Amino acid sequence: MNISFYLTTPQFRARTKTVTRRCKWKNLKAGQRLRAVVKGQGLKMGEQVDVLGIIEIVSVRRERLNEITDADVIAEGFPAMTRQEFIEMFCRNMKCEATDFVTRIEFKYVD
Repeated sequence: MNISFYLTTPQFRARTKTVTRRCKWKNLKAGQRLRAVVKGQGLKMGEQVDVLGIIEIVSVRRERLNEITDADVIAEGFPAMTRQEFIEMFCRNMKCEATDFVTRIEFKYVD
């Protein structure tokens, strides 16, 4: 199964990202392995997925987006952002509200 890191490809490649938040992915379980890709949907005819690597899920939980901690903003790959800046960026890109529940996924790099 693929998981896209389109908005955080540089952080993924630099291995500075160990947490990601998703609006869905509610059934993911610790121990599962996923293939990280740059983009998994909306590929044009003849385009192929750009594989970033394999990750293993460490933990999964649902929480409100506005409950993100300073440490998790860093783990998301944004050490220069404040919590509020991250929340605003996430809401803008994912078209959600700060009080919405999201899935917090912690992972480790396998390769």
